[in-house]
Amino acid sequence: MAGFARAVIRAQVGHGFAELVGDPDRPRGWTLLVDGTAQSHVDLDDPTHLEFEYVRRLGHVVDLLAPPTEPLRVLHLGGGAWTLARYVAATRPGSVQQVVELDGELADLVGARLPADDPGLEVTVGDARAALASAAPASWDLVVLDVFAGARTPAHVTTVEFLRLAAAALADGGVYAANVADGDALVFARGQVAAAREVFAHVAVIVAADVLHGRRFGNLVLVASQDPLPEQELARRAAADPFRASVLDGRRARRFAGGAAPPLDRGARPSPVPPAGFFGQ
Repeated sequence: MAGFARAVIRAQVGHGFAELVGDPDRPRGWTLLVDGTAQSHVDLDDPTHLEFEYVRRLGHVVDLLAPPTEPLRVLHLGGGAWTLARYVAATRPGSVQQVVELDGELADLVGARLPADDPGLEVTVGDARAALASAAPASWDLVVLDVFAGARTPAHVTTVEFLRLAAAALADGGVYAANVADGDALVFARGQVAAAREVFAHVAVIVAADVLHGRRFGNLVLVASQDPLPEQELARRAAADPFRASVLDGRRARRFAGGAAPPLDRGARPSPVPPAGFFGQ
């Protein structure tokens, strides 16, 4: 309950120091932090509860990808505490999902302390890009990129070549969605949109106004597909969300990218360093 001390579980994992911090407002709610960076929030009693604003926007994408409760095939690149995978399992029973997590010890910690009892969910230890490269063609309905090394997205999952792998792994009508962290002039985010436009026919961005206008560092959600996206319904849901946001449709996304150069494997850079304390709890 609110006002009580939060339980904390600490463990050294393969790529840093992990903490599971209890949510004082949710009896079985936990936030995962790695080296002080908040990675995920889960509620074991209610996996449909999405705490972080960018995850809520990814939830809107999931909700609109197919008719309600219809199972999906989802590849999650970046594990954290498997928040979105739990949401898919709860809202679309029978879904087939794979979570790719680079840190095996972190995956073991989450599996032991925050178990997800779903036979359709497989957790694989490995590099996100390598897993994507080995995916069978047209095998996934949704590919989600939420990969961070510390507080930054590694360069090798930000490029046109990486996005071509994602496009090849998507089935007809499939969608690619990425968590993009940026601030100020949004140079990195503009490059990510430019890269997506090189590969996909349709690109949209879900973003809060204060992030879009450079007033704070934050998360944008990039959504892309070879088929038209449900932009109007995404916009309606984003506007009605407690964390209000707008949707840049194809035309506005093109303007947002401007003259940004799409990053290629040769010369790509990771996402910018966030301001101190941005991801802290």
